Order: sequence, then C-alpha cells, then structure tokens
Amino acid sequence: MLEAGTLWTKVRERTEHALNCGALLSIPTDYEFVEQDGVSFLVRILSNLARKDEAKQKQKKETANSGKDFNPFLPYDEDLFVADLSHTHVCIFNKFNVVDYHLLIITREFEEQESWLTLADFEAMWACLAEIDGLAFYNGGKVAGASQRHKHLQLVPLPLVPNGVQIPIAPLLEKAEFKDSIGTIPGLPFRHAFVQFDSNWMQSPLSAAEVTLECYRSLLETLGLNNGDQPGAYNLLATRKWMLIVPRSQEEFESISVNSLGFAGALLVRNSEQMKLLKDWGPMTILHKVAVSILQRSIQ
Repeated sequence: MLEAGTLWTKVRERTEHALNCGALLSIPTDYEFVEQDGVSFLVRILSNLARKDEAKQKQKKETANSGKDFNPFLPYDEDLFVADLSHTHVCIFNKFNVVDYHLLIITREFEEQESWLTLADFEAMWACLAEIDGLAFYNGGKVAGASQRHKHLQLVPLPLVPNGVQIPIAPLLEKAEFKDSIGTIPGLPFRHAFVQFDSNWMQSPLSAAEVTLECYRSLLETLGLNNGDQPGAYNLLATRKWMLIVPRSQEEFESISVNSLGFAGALLVRNSEQMKLLKDWGPMTILHKVAVSILQRSIQ
C-alpha cells in the first residue's frame, strides 16, 4: 500500500501537521558522551517529563475505570498518522519523541508485544528501512522495555549521534566473530547474537523480510529463546546492514530503564541523579546488569 519513494516526504509533511495541532509532544533533552570499554555512549538527559507522566497517569485512570487496558494504538490518533504500510501495518509517530522523526510500526489489529515477530512485521519494517536509513528496533516484552502491549516496532533515522559515528556501538560491531553466519561481538560482555545482511537480499521489502525472518529465528534458536508459545524477553536492533538480538533479565538497573536503544549505545536518564549513577557504574556495566550474563547462561 506504500508507494515507493514517498515515505520520507510523508514523514516531513506529517511532522509539521502533528506539531502544529499539538498531537506530537517532543521531549526536550540535553546530552553528553560517557566513555566505557571503547564505546562513546550517547546519554540524553530528559529535561521535562511532566506531559508524559501526566499521560501515563491518565492511561492508568482509564484502565482502572474501564477494567480493560488502555490501548493508544487502537484506535491510534489520526493526527499522528504517517502512512499505510501494508494491509497489516500502519506507521505513526511516537507521540512523546526524544529523537526527531521517531516512527512506530504498529499492527492494525491487536497482537501481543510479547508474541513472535512475523513475516508481515518484517515486511513492514523493510518498507520503512528501504526509504529511511535508520535503526529499527523491537522491545520484546515489558522486561525488555516495552511500554505498550500492542505489538509495535520502532524506527529512528541515523545517525543517532549528532557528530561522529552513526551508531555508538559501531566500532564494536566491526570486530564481530562469526561461526557460520551467526556472530558474536567480543566487546559485548553479555549474551547476544549478531548477523550481517547481504545487500543483494534486499531487492524488495518482501524478499528482505523473508531473509530477515530466517535470520531472526536462527538468532533466537542460538540464544535459546525459541522455546514455548512465545520467546523470552529480548531486544532486537536492525539496520540495512545487520541485526542484533540481546536477551534480557530485567527492565531497569537502579531506576535507570533500558530499552533496545541502550544496546545501540544510546541511553536515557531522567535527571542529574541518574546521570551520576550511570557515570559511577558505567553504561556498559548497566547494560550487562539488565542483560543475561554469558556465565549465567553457561551455568544453566
């Protein structure tokens, strides 16, 4: 349903509309870089979370009054609409965005965020990546940082870093070691699995999705996440060139929440106290704490 070559134009036009009508409520941030283990982590400090916190309280109240979970995606706010991607997915803006042009790729019908990703999910993801050179990611469940139950992937344009490399962890990815097609990254001190994409696979969103689905299943199997009706908690990150999956053990460390962007080297803190805590522990150490340690997995 998405006409090739039109998405970026729609994003720009709809951003202006969403800002003008007050539907898009960007959260201002300051940022600085924190170095650890060869990575210059981008750490954003959220300046004003009042509107987002107010929205969360309203959502809780509506849930309590109705007895049903409030779902902001069904129906979604028409003023946040960007484009129809397929008969199964639509693209909207992240209402409380920290990064410009932060997109949500949502299912038209309700599906659980903790369910398996499907061919249709990856086809919608590639419809966006084909038009926007960005980082797509998926928070697989509440423990992995998902704030809504309705299935949604996300995409932010690259670069993540205002100046320098496109993604903070890029220097580590260059040192990946492969056994067959599945890679591990020596600089990441926790369980993960990594795969590189061949650009020849990406002739269309459908062909790219078919290959990506196979890679996704292989990575989950490698990590032991493919047992049962749904996978365990994990973060998935993907660009036009690679995909990374990281199993999760907990959603936050010492009040600092971590989602998929953290494993790309981009973290958020709510105030100066959390920033001090992050610097004291080190951002890579925090990622290690919320992921699954290599030793822990080997013992199991």
